[in-house]
Amino acid sequence: MHALIDWLVATIGAMGYPGIFLLMAMESSVIPVPSELVMPPAGYLAFRGEMNIIVAILCGTVGSLVGAYANYFAARHLGRPLILRYGKYVLITEEKFARVEGFFLRHGEISTFLGRLLPVVRHLISIPAGLAGMNHLRFSLYTLLGAGIWVTVLAYIGYFIGENQELIMRYSHQALVVVLICSVIILVLYIRRHRRKKMSGAISGVTRSDVSDEE
Repeated sequence: MHALIDWLVATIGAMGYPGIFLLMAMESSVIPVPSELVMPPAGYLAFRGEMNIIVAILCGTVGSLVGAYANYFAARHLGRPLILRYGKYVLITEEKFARVEGFFLRHGEISTFLGRLLPVVRHLISIPAGLAGMNHLRFSLYTLLGAGIWVTVLAYIGYFIGENQELIMRYSHQALVVVLICSVIILVLYIRRHRRKKMSGAISGVTRSDVSDEE
């Protein structure tokens, strides 16, 4: 692990900001490059004065968006027709796909945002977004928000801890735990808000129906 981090520091230092962009684009697509091994070294280089921390964060965030685009557009233009045509052979009927698609169209924003904060999920969340035909601007916005938070956390871990590689990994794992807890809290609040909105709509519908009957 130490050798890998040393190599990443050297690589990012040699390639500069394009290296951060490229590695984070790979991390956000189907190529498993852990962001925990990319952004802390970039933050460490900023600590040494060899990079600007804000520019490094921007490169990492935009790289994440570009990598997410690869999955999103591939699923939107290639995956959906294939699933509708051949999904029945692997028990994915058109009705099942429609239910999944409907769910993501209703809850795509929160799914995309939280998905960018979670390990493994962040590599895959762009695929159902593309399959469901999620609005491109909304997908971009919530991808940038989620990726920006995670990239910023990792970059500042490297910036404040410096070259202590063991501490970088330890605090990266602790940051992941904190992010997971915050994600659960956000999800619970979202579900409660959605249920209240649904109940309010049902009550309003009943009230309008009663008024119409009286008339």
